[in-house]
Amino acid sequence: MPVRNQDELTSLIDRLSDPTSPDYRHWLSVAEFTERFGRTEAEYEKVADFAEANGFAVTYKSPNRLMVVVRGSVAQIEKGFNVTMRTYQHPTENRIFYSPDREPSFVLDVPVSHISGLNNYSYPHPGGGPRPAELGARNHTGGPGVTGTGSGPGGAFLGSDMRAAYNMGSNTGAGQTVGLAEFAGYAASDVSLYFSNIHQTNNVPIDNIVVDGGSATTWNNANNEGEVCLDIEQAVSVAPGLSQLRVYIGPESFGAGVDGYIFSQMATDNVAKQLSNSWWWSPDDPATDDPYFEEMATQGQTFFTLSGDYGAYTGNNLDDMGYPAEDVHVTVVGGTALTTAGAGGAWQSEVVWNDYGDGGGGGPADDGTTYFAIQSWQSPVINSSNGGSTTLRNSPDVALQADFVNYICYDNGSCAGNWGGTSS
Repeated sequence: MPVRNQDELTSLIDRLSDPTSPDYRHWLSVAEFTERFGRTEAEYEKVADFAEANGFAVTYKSPNRLMVVVRGSVAQIEKGFNVTMRTYQHPTENRIFYSPDREPSFVLDVPVSHISGLNNYSYPHPGGGPRPAELGARNHTGGPGVTGTGSGPGGAFLGSDMRAAYNMGSNTGAGQTVGLAEFAGYAASDVSLYFSNIHQTNNVPIDNIVVDGGSATTWNNANNEGEVCLDIEQAVSVAPGLSQLRVYIGPESFGAGVDGYIFSQMATDNVAKQLSNSWWWSPDDPATDDPYFEEMATQGQTFFTLSGDYGAYTGNNLDDMGYPAEDVHVTVVGGTALTTAGAGGAWQSEVVWNDYGDGGGGGPADDGTTYFAIQSWQSPVINSSNGGSTTLRNSPDVALQADFVNYICYDNGSCAGNWGGTSS
């Protein structure tokens, strides 16, 4: 369901980040956000009552009164939403997907912005992975031989190298909680192996929060599990003093809508103030998740997401976009190629990551149908000389090491030093 009082919410988000405003960093609680911007209790219950009257089981009611999760049979879906569910050959992947034959419709006198979960056209893709075989064994400057200047096996970078390279000093994340959005399970033994192989110890508690049919311990694809392990291994290495790492895990092959379920829970838990996503997909509607990112912004939660690894956005190719990188309420992270002053050493130099001609991601946010306007904080730094759009939201916002020189342990005991991507 859409937020209430959108203009007021937009203005508040601006004031919360304006040092000259009396509202600067006066973050809301979940209850305060819900009271001001969630749907009313009466509106919310009408949606739940509609679902139950049509035979659906209500399986989750979100504390922000913006999402109702229901479950039902195909026959109930077809009758309740005036559709026929069909299967289709995917145009670019060797698989069949399910989808309704038309947009769902229903009679309900409260605003509903989207009905998610009726198709599985797009699966989540991890932003990280091993160096493609066609690139061969070369380092980030394009030459043969050593893979990096890190302290890991073969010169690969470790998470602890990032602490040294980016001069984090005594800032260990003490007292903070980080949340990760994931779409596969993982083996805790792989995380343990990573630290034992590099002779380090992880002291950060890792808590798994399984969402909507996900699994904390199983995966279909080794690279998917590798993404989860990479995210965990990097996060607790860069911030070894964290009070907690919360891993939100949805199903690997989700029907559209699970992303919103995860983001809504991250926002309504409001425990982790730093949140990260390293997956991309093609959403039904790129604006659907925006209310959850808006809620995070009012609660002092920063949501980081990958820029994508395939160069500048190309207008109508969602696969290039690294969604949700186009959203104006998230912080988009791009990629660089880093050189340090030796193993575990300080930052020495850094250039844009452009492996295989189009790595690194970036450009204006345009999916061909929905445009996210440039934000006030980008306007002062965008001009013709840097090639950015003066009207659309540009990405990335920040960037750091993403070349294929990161060490990882994954897939039940495999370890490698050639992982990279803007997720790393």
